[in-house]
Amino acid sequence: MEGVIGLVNKIQRACTLLGDYGDDRTLPTLWDALPTIVVLGGQSSGKSSVLESIVGRDFLPRGSGIVTRRPLVLQLYKTEPGQQDYAQFLHTGNRKFLDFALVRSEIQEETDRVTGKTKQISPLPINLSIYSPNVVNLTLVDLPGLTKVAVEGQPESIVQEIEDMVRSYVDKPNCILLAITPANQDIATSDAIKIAREVDPTGERTIGVLTKLDLMDKGTNALDVLEGRSYRLQHPWVGLVNRSQADLNKNVDMVVARRKEREFFATSPEYGHLAKRMGSEYLAKLLSKHLESVIKARIPAILSLINSSIDELEAEMSYLGKPVAIDASAQLYAILELCRAFDRIFKEHLEGGRPGGDRIYAVFDCQLPVALRKLPLDRHLAMQNVRKVVSEADGYQPHLIAPEQGYRRLIDGALNYFRGPAEASVDAVHFILKELVKKSIGETQELRRFPTLRSEIASAAIEALEQFRGDSKKTVLRMVEMESSYLTVDFFRKLPQDVDKGGSPTASTADRYTEGHLRRIGSNISSYVGMVSDTLRNTIPKAVVYCQVREAKRCLLDHFYTQLGKMEGHKLSHLLDEDPVLMERRQKCSRRLELYKSARDEIDSALWEK
Repeated sequence: MEGVIGLVNKIQRACTLLGDYGDDRTLPTLWDALPTIVVLGGQSSGKSSVLESIVGRDFLPRGSGIVTRRPLVLQLYKTEPGQQDYAQFLHTGNRKFLDFALVRSEIQEETDRVTGKTKQISPLPINLSIYSPNVVNLTLVDLPGLTKVAVEGQPESIVQEIEDMVRSYVDKPNCILLAITPANQDIATSDAIKIAREVDPTGERTIGVLTKLDLMDKGTNALDVLEGRSYRLQHPWVGLVNRSQADLNKNVDMVVARRKEREFFATSPEYGHLAKRMGSEYLAKLLSKHLESVIKARIPAILSLINSSIDELEAEMSYLGKPVAIDASAQLYAILELCRAFDRIFKEHLEGGRPGGDRIYAVFDCQLPVALRKLPLDRHLAMQNVRKVVSEADGYQPHLIAPEQGYRRLIDGALNYFRGPAEASVDAVHFILKELVKKSIGETQELRRFPTLRSEIASAAIEALEQFRGDSKKTVLRMVEMESSYLTVDFFRKLPQDVDKGGSPTASTADRYTEGHLRRIGSNISSYVGMVSDTLRNTIPKAVVYCQVREAKRCLLDHFYTQLGKMEGHKLSHLLDEDPVLMERRQKCSRRLELYKSARDEIDSALWEK
């Protein structure tokens, strides 16, 4: 099963490369779903010595006080026997470190790069991979040591900051706690056990490690802890013997240190019966075996998360669209497809598939009739104005039978009022069409990627609508003028007329300007204007729809298409100058999708090989 652990290591490294860990996503990340061992302990509890014993190399910075000031994500990869040990950092690319003293220096320098040469801490992890035939496949996360007081140069908040950082890891249900406690400290006051007891009260996720067994006072031992009587965990405690400061000063080789550790347990009267499950070599194998079992148990949940994440990412990739083509002809085709997508949505608004077109009907059914009814015809046809217009039309020669010139002038004046409602109808429909263009552009998901093209399409559409409005206004005004230029004679022939005793329609000159006569003229004109109003009420909507709505549906972007055909390649590229935020979002989404699919394939392959 080392292959499965190696697989998890590989997936975790890929997650780290993509930044696919942490709390910046709303859904659980793949990193969080993978079991991880977190090294937990107080300052100077021997955490660094435990890690170096597992690796079999000296590579961690040492010193007094807080030494680990950033999380260290340590991934171990078992290589073929005989291959040379080497290390790689994520932040240094493919550079291989063969000298592990340089690894120690790089950790210190990378820590100082973020935190400065102070005792500040940072949650930004350092990612280190070690390749060796002498390690087991494993991922360990070393965290800053827990402390109860701030030292000189640290803010008082450092105690809480370290605990918050530790809890951000250990609170996750897939986290395995490697709780480090020195044997020469009362287990009841252990910082690591205190945290472990809170986040893992059953002890199911915790592996207890007791360090510095050789430094206990003479006549005392740690059997109560190691045998689970002081604090019982689901997994057996493991005791270790760290290298002494004298050993470190003499640069005692790790192989020699491991031999001394084996001899200590084998010859100890107190721990001899536990020797087989003591020591750093046993701890490494225990961690590897336990991690294997946890991974096997979590694989169904991991696959479920991966599959659901792939579905979400594919949906997001579909929403974001494909990358922009480089070829000019392909770019032109892409632009035309985007224009058609907008045009399709715009027509749906007009034809009822989407809301908005009904507002145009409201202009004809409500706004136009109301405007026609509010025309000041009563004032225009008032008796005083009728007398004035008729008298002025007669001039020095009063009309003989009917004041035809007066009629014509009064009708022309009345029909002139219809220009306002006609133009207002055109403007109202134009305003609605402009709003529908803006709305359609906003609803064309594919266009959100291309702000420049979106702006150009909007400008071209608005320019076309302005032209349609101009044509529409000319048409409706012509319709009003046509009504003025040729009156419907039959209407007046059918009007009742005064008849004298001889049977001829006549009226005395004196009677021609009486109130009754003038009132009858106003009434006749009012009836005629009413008939024209009914006609225009029906024909103005026809003209507006024909000149504006129909043309918008038929050829809204025709001029823009002509311009596109004349554009050079660099101008087409400019139109497809994608929003940088969306480009970055697609790239991240694509890389993450590739990671998740690769992880799924790797896990499936590992399951088949079992």
